[in-house]
Amino acid sequence: MNGSAMYTGPIVLDIKLKRGPQGLGFNIVGGLDQQYVLNDSGIYVAKIKENGAAALDGRLQEGDKILVINGHKLEDLSHSAAVELFTSAGEDVQLRVQQRVCGTTPTMAMNVPTSSRPDGDSSVSSLGILVAVLGAAAAITFLYMRFQPQLRRHF
Repeated sequence: MNGSAMYTGPIVLDIKLKRGPQGLGFNIVGGLDQQYVLNDSGIYVAKIKENGAAALDGRLQEGDKILVINGHKLEDLSHSAAVELFTSAGEDVQLRVQQRVCGTTPTMAMNVPTSSRPDGDSSVSSLGILVAVLGAAAAITFLYMRFQPQLRRHF
């Protein structure tokens, strides 16, 4: 060998989680109707919730692809069908997971609805847009009220 590491392919893990007060402790994205990775309808871990079952276990990571849940393959499913499998999976859940290769980021699909992102996050939050619009309206109103007497004299 010339000192470089040999690539052996993706790592697949079997992980058993026990549902806790916060559920399984992670959010998923993906599916036939909401592709997270371009040309891949798989189901991916979007976010690990702090102190949830997945975080306490420590093996499941954001970006990992979930291949199987309790013996059900997560292939060719809509996002809502995958969510239903997770919510009806019971207290003890067996996952087969393909870990994300370290240092890589999945190629995101450009048509992902914001509702499919973890906890409703989006690149531009609706609240942020609302705050900006209200701030601009307040500034315009202030300027109008401040300079209204001067405008009347000139016209």
